[in-house]
Amino acid sequence: MLDAEALYRELKRGVQQLQTPQTRLVGITSGGAWLAERLHKDMGLAGAAGVISSAMHRDDFAKRGLAGAGQQTQLAFDVNDAHIVLLDDVLYTGRTIRAVLNELFDYGRPAQVQLAVLVDRGGRELPVQADFAAARVTLPASQSLELARDDAGKFSFKVQSQ
Repeated sequence: MLDAEALYRELKRGVQQLQTPQTRLVGITSGGAWLAERLHKDMGLAGAAGVISSAMHRDDFAKRGLAGAGQQTQLAFDVNDAHIVLLDDVLYTGRTIRAVLNELFDYGRPAQVQLAVLVDRGGRELPVQADFAAARVTLPASQSLELARDDAGKFSFKVQSQ
């Protein structure tokens, strides 16, 4: 079983290496947003971390509808010319990242976007690669890996069979 807290510490180290004075953290709802929120606090950054939703730009929108659309994008900074570290819990097919990039560019044109993930599980369907991954694992397509957060903010993983 993966130790989500140990991987979080590794992710923090990796994000600190990617960080510049102009870096803004943006987490993908929901697991990535949890990571961005905690990293932002633990790294003592000013302002608030951004949250971005993939709901309106998904390529399976006709099938899924507004599932997850209750989570709205919140970017309290100017995206134009920003250096953004995009955070997600699990990178799999790359389709969520594609949707999130479309959403991000609806807000402006960043100078740079880097992707940092807690776990890269392979299985890409699009040419998307993380700039930093705390861990790389292989899971069968019949299983999903989900980040959970308890009331104290501690992370854990759940493996679900589909």
